[in-house]
Amino acid sequence: MIRRVVLLSGAVAALMAPLAVAATAPPVEKRQVGTLTLENVPPTPPAVREALRRYQNARSAGFASWLDDGSMLIATRFGQTAQLHRVAKPGSDRTQLTFFDEPVSGAEGVPGSRDRFIFTKDTGGDEYFQGYLMGLDGPEVAFTEPGTRNQSMVFSKDGKTLAWARVGKGDPDYDILVMDVANPASRRKVLDGTGALTPIAFSPDGRTLLLGRYASAVSGTLYLLDLASGAVKDFNPSETDIAYGSGQFAPDGKSILLLSDEGSDFKRLVSIDIASGKQVPISPPDLTWDVEDFDISPDGRLLAYAVNEGGRSRVVVQGFRTRQAVPQPNLPVGIVGSLKFSPDSRSLAIGLNTATSPADVYAFDPGNGTLARWTYSEAGGLDLNALREPQLVSFKSFDGLSVPAWVYRPAKINGRAPVIIDIHGGPEGQDRPGFNTRRQYWAAELGAVTIAPNVRGSDGYGKTYIQLDNGPLRQDSVKDIGALLDWIATQPDLDKDRVVVYGGSYGGFMVLASLAAYSDRLAGAVDIVGISNFKTFLANTEGYRRDLRRAEYGDERDPKMAAVFDEISPLNLTANMRKPLFVIQGRNDPRVPWTEAEQIVAKVRGQGGDVWYMIAGDEGHGFRKKQNIDAQREAETLFLQKVFGSPQ
Repeated sequence: MIRRVVLLSGAVAALMAPLAVAATAPPVEKRQVGTLTLENVPPTPPAVREALRRYQNARSAGFASWLDDGSMLIATRFGQTAQLHRVAKPGSDRTQLTFFDEPVSGAEGVPGSRDRFIFTKDTGGDEYFQGYLMGLDGPEVAFTEPGTRNQSMVFSKDGKTLAWARVGKGDPDYDILVMDVANPASRRKVLDGTGALTPIAFSPDGRTLLLGRYASAVSGTLYLLDLASGAVKDFNPSETDIAYGSGQFAPDGKSILLLSDEGSDFKRLVSIDIASGKQVPISPPDLTWDVEDFDISPDGRLLAYAVNEGGRSRVVVQGFRTRQAVPQPNLPVGIVGSLKFSPDSRSLAIGLNTATSPADVYAFDPGNGTLARWTYSEAGGLDLNALREPQLVSFKSFDGLSVPAWVYRPAKINGRAPVIIDIHGGPEGQDRPGFNTRRQYWAAELGAVTIAPNVRGSDGYGKTYIQLDNGPLRQDSVKDIGALLDWIATQPDLDKDRVVVYGGSYGGFMVLASLAAYSDRLAGAVDIVGISNFKTFLANTEGYRRDLRRAEYGDERDPKMAAVFDEISPLNLTANMRKPLFVIQGRNDPRVPWTEAEQIVAKVRGQGGDVWYMIAGDEGHGFRKKQNIDAQREAETLFLQKVFGSPQ
C-alpha cells in the first residue's frame, strides 16, 4: 500500500539537532512504498517505467569458484537478489543453489570436495557478513558468530582448514580464526589482531598463514603466522610504505608471490624468497600499469595474471617455472573480474565484462589455446549492437595535471546534449569501461552524454596519482570537476547549461562539494550515500573502518585537519547550494551512516532548497535489491528530466 502525507521538514531537522530549520522551509510530500521512504519524489509514470524495463532486466554472471567435480559456482540474479548457481559445463543451464531474500556476497568451493562450498551474506546491507558451509543438496550450516563481521576466507591446500578475519561492532581490530572444515564447531581464535588484519594464503603444508594488514591504499604490512606455536614474524619489513595486493605461496613453499608496488609507482607481480628476502620480478619490471590479479595452477605449471591498462584488462598466461609464454586467450576487450585455475589445472576461469555486453564467465584451455564460454547472460531485451562504447579522453586541471575520463555519447546528438558527470567512489576507486545499463539508458532514452572522470586520488594510475588528494589536498579533486566543467564548455556537442553531477559514497561527497563550489554552472546534483561532513562521518562510521578512513581523509582529532574539514565539508557550505538536489541513502549503511544524508537534507531544505530524498530501510551502502534499484532508477530519471528541461 502506498501512503502519502505532507510533513514540514522541521520535523526531520528536529531529529538532527542542533541544526536549525528556517521558518521558510518548503513543505515536504512524503510517501512510503514498501521499505522505501520518498520525500518530494513524484510517482513514476508508466512510460518511464516501461522505457527503463529493458535496461533493468539485463543480468550478469560473476565467477565465484570452481568445484572439484569440474563445475563452476557463479553468482547471478534470478528474482530480486544475486544468488549462487552451479554450471556443470560450458553453456549448460544454471542450477540455483541458494534462495535468500538477501544477496549472497561471495563463495568458495572446498578443495578436495566435489560438492561442498562456503558462502557469505549479510542482513539488509549491514555488511556484518556471516559464513555458511553447504553442499549442492544443502542445507547451509552457519559457522560464524552472529553480530560479527567475517571476511577474507581462505582454505588450506587440502581443504581441511579454513581461516578468516573477524571483527565485532565498534572494534577497530580484526582477529584471525581457523576452523576444521569437517567440524564447524571447532572454530577458534589463533591471533588477537591489530587493525585491518586478514589472512591471505596458507603455505602448501598448511602450517603457516600469510597475513596482511591494510593501513591505506599505499601502505600495508605482511606477516607469517606459525599456526602451531602462534608465533608471528614480519615478512618483507620496510621503512617505506608498500602497497600489496593478493598473494600466494609458490608450490614448493619456499617463496611467496605478491602484488607489490615496492620500488615502483605501480603494482607488479614479484616473488620473494622466504629465507633470504630476495625479490625477483615476475611481470615486466618496466610495466607502467598495475597488475591487478594473478593465479598459479594447482599443479604449479602455469601462471596467469591480468594487467589494468588504463581501465581495460589484458590477461597473460605463461609457464610458472619457465616464464615462457603459452597460447594466449583471445578475449573481447573488457574488464577481468576474476582469474582462477580449475582444480585439475587444465582450465583458467576468466570473468569478463565489456561496455556492450553483460559480465559472463569463460574458461581458457592453455593446452590447446581454446576459449569456451560458460555463461550467456540475458540482455533483458536490449539490442547489444546498439549499445555505446565509451571514448577515453583527458583534460587539463587547474594545476596542469592530465585527468582521464570516459565519455559515453548517444548515437545521435541533435544540437547540444545534456551532460551527467558520474563520479566514482573510493576515493581510491577507478571508473572503468564495463557494462553499465544506467549510462546506456541515459544515452539512448534521455539523449544525455555521461562523462566518468578519474579525478586525482583514483587508483590505476600509480601511487603518486592516488595520493594527490590525501588529507588537506582533498579540495584539489573537487577542482578537477571545475576543470571538467571548463572542458565541457569547449565541446560543440555538449550543453554547458545542462550539467548534472552524480555519484555515490566518496563520489557523493564530490557531488555535494561540487554543488557548493559550482552551483552557477550546474543544473542539479544526485548524491548517493555521500559524506556530508567529515567530522560526523568519522565519528559515526563503523569502528573497523575509522582509522583506515583517517589515513585517507585526515584525522579529525588533529586541530589543523579539523579546521580543513570545517572549511571543505559540504554541510558547512549549504548556503552556496542553489540548484535541485536528490539524496539517496540506505538506512543500514555501515560505511557512510544514514545521518550524513539526513543532516544535509535538513539543512538545505531549511535554507529553502529544493531537495528530493529516498531512503531504503533494508539497504546499506548502495541498493542491492532489484525492486529498490528499479525505484531508484525511476526516480533518478524523473529528477534528470526535471532539471534538464528543454534544450537551450
